[in-house]
Amino acid sequence: MSQNKRNRDKYIDENDVAENEVVEDLQSLDIDGGDEEEDVAAVEEIDFQGSAKPPKRPHRTMGPVAAAVVTVLVALIVVALGAGAWWMWRFHWRSVDVNVDGETVSARADTTIARFLDDHDDFGRTRGRLLSLKGKVLDKDGGDPVAVSVNGTTVPAADYGTTTIADAETMTVTPGKDVTEAHTSEQRTTKYGTDINLNNGPIQVVTQQGEDGEQEVWIGKRSKEEIVHKEIKPAKKLTVQSFAPQPAGKKVIALTFDDGPSQYTEPILDILRQKKVKATFFDLGEEALAYPKLEQRMVKEGHQVASHSVSHPYMPDMSRDDLRKEILTGFADLKEASDTKTRVLRAPYGAFGVQQWKDTADIVDMNVLWSIDTLDWKRPGKKAIHDEVLKNAYNGAIALMHDGGGDRTQDIEALPGIIDDLKKQGYSFVTIDELCEMGGVPKPAQGKD
Repeated sequence: MSQNKRNRDKYIDENDVAENEVVEDLQSLDIDGGDEEEDVAAVEEIDFQGSAKPPKRPHRTMGPVAAAVVTVLVALIVVALGAGAWWMWRFHWRSVDVNVDGETVSARADTTIARFLDDHDDFGRTRGRLLSLKGKVLDKDGGDPVAVSVNGTTVPAADYGTTTIADAETMTVTPGKDVTEAHTSEQRTTKYGTDINLNNGPIQVVTQQGEDGEQEVWIGKRSKEEIVHKEIKPAKKLTVQSFAPQPAGKKVIALTFDDGPSQYTEPILDILRQKKVKATFFDLGEEALAYPKLEQRMVKEGHQVASHSVSHPYMPDMSRDDLRKEILTGFADLKEASDTKTRVLRAPYGAFGVQQWKDTADIVDMNVLWSIDTLDWKRPGKKAIHDEVLKNAYNGAIALMHDGGGDRTQDIEALPGIIDDLKKQGYSFVTIDELCEMGGVPKPAQGKD
């Protein structure tokens, strides 16, 4: 046997074995659960004249569920594309006609209000102005932009750049409002003012103490202007009023004596006690300390004791500090001499003006002048002193005499006749405090001690 024949027989035997093994394997798998013949039929024939051919894949078709899903997806895509196209047309592509204050203006739907205004130069309306705190124009275009209402609804200026005209049918454009510049704020103390009237009578009274106020002040950041925005606490004026009390239905007169006490004071006190008359003594502090028993007698017998300073200076020439010291020391001397606490003053020479009140209103309640000056310091004689009082007497009069500061014998001589003759005319005698109370003079507004 030739070598070729042997090789061919060997090849055929090997193919037979392979074919049988494939069939057995397929039978063991039972691919579709059918009988063996059908399973074998599903396998491609093996061409033993050549190589083995691969099995043919079975043709698969889409199931009904998958087909339905695909159909729905396609439908959704179509609807989405249609909606998107409609939305783009509705809010972007289409042209919108807007009635702007009676004029029809067209623009794309996606045009913002800011662009719409810019394209039409704000429709001839002007922006507001930027004003200073006092109303000065700082920037003619620095205020609010023009105001816009769409379909009757006001659109905030902050939304002009994002709000479109897509739904606009009508639009109203009005000029912008003026704006006041930004500012800083400070709280400041305001000094109190004064209302001092010394021309209405001899009794000057502090009716209101001065009090500083508090204000909120605005300072313009650009202009630097300042205005008072608010009164946090109004300032109160120092108020001094003058009075000439004339008690209704009465006939009273006040006798007053200055510059004591002295050796002349005791005879005067004797006469007053004998005549049952009360008077007011404006005493010097240094004299009160020199004659404390007379001071004490005055108080004990019902007379009013008040201050005439310490040493009789001319007060308008004094500094504020010296003036206050003089007055406070005078009050303290009376307190030491007779335990009298007073804030009533008669300034030496009657010299106590507006500035003195400004300097001392917190320590002085009242300054008492006079309406009858006997000029007894000139020593004109007891008759002249007597007559000066009698011819000038009236209801509420205040007569000035002296019990110190010189020779006062003429006052002692004149005093009994003055009292007797005034009584004959129906007068009664009162102290300054009593005259003020009868005449309705306001109580002093005392400062803080």
